[in-house]
Amino acid sequence: MKQTLFLIFTAIVLMIGSFVWFVATWDASVEEPISMIQPILIGATT
Repeated sequence: MKQTLFLIFTAIVLMIGSFVWFVATWDASVEEPISMIQPILIGATT
């Protein structure tokens, strides 16, 4: 039981740590945008 809880805790700590590392080292000026903003068309288009 203790080993299972330890493994779950370790996995959670690694996930949180990797997310913090990702955010701390993020450089938006280097990355390409992954999405575009497009208007939503409602109604008939003629």
